[in-house]
Amino acid sequence: MTHPPHLTVVDHPLVQHKLTLMREKDTSTASFRRLLREISLLLGYEVFRDLPLTTRRIETPLQPMDAPTLEGKKLTLVSILRAGNGMLDGVLELAPSARVGFVGLYRDHDTLEAIEYYCKLPSDLEERTVVLLDPMLATANSAVAAVDRVKQAGARDIRFMCLLAAPEGVARMGEAHPDVRVFTAVVDDRLNEKGYITPGLGDAGDRLFGTK
Repeated sequence: MTHPPHLTVVDHPLVQHKLTLMREKDTSTASFRRLLREISLLLGYEVFRDLPLTTRRIETPLQPMDAPTLEGKKLTLVSILRAGNGMLDGVLELAPSARVGFVGLYRDHDTLEAIEYYCKLPSDLEERTVVLLDPMLATANSAVAAVDRVKQAGARDIRFMCLLAAPEGVARMGEAHPDVRVFTAVVDDRLNEKGYITPGLGDAGDRLFGTK
């Protein structure tokens, strides 16, 4: 399948296997949390694949060398509340020094529009790579609103990381923010009449936190 240029689908066998376990309706809350953290770590490898490198002089036990190290300011991870918090720990295992921000959005069930209720972001976003975290890219209304918010705060290098995407959400993000790269484990079939991804895995926030 040919994907649009702003989309990367991470089809690693471990990612796909763990996603299947998450999709199953009888998977426990504890297992769902663990699997989401594990998949987020695996997706993070692809999200960070092209981070810029420089070198610095170090001493190995045998001799000095110019060794590669990340260049520039520390990364920023932005969780789109509430489900994005389930992805944070996995990505922080890869980038433990990353700054962390939060954008709180909820979806109006009638209009499907995103309504912001909270925002707290690190400073100097224009000098950092910003990765937005949300397990689902469905209508993309929340994702687009979150990207709008971090751009208003100065972010320029922005990436969006999710577990599942719908074709409608991928297209909407591409139209609204063609400069934002989207990383996902899979693009599912479509959205249903309530704006949920199908076949999907249900409401990620409810399954993550044990709510209904």
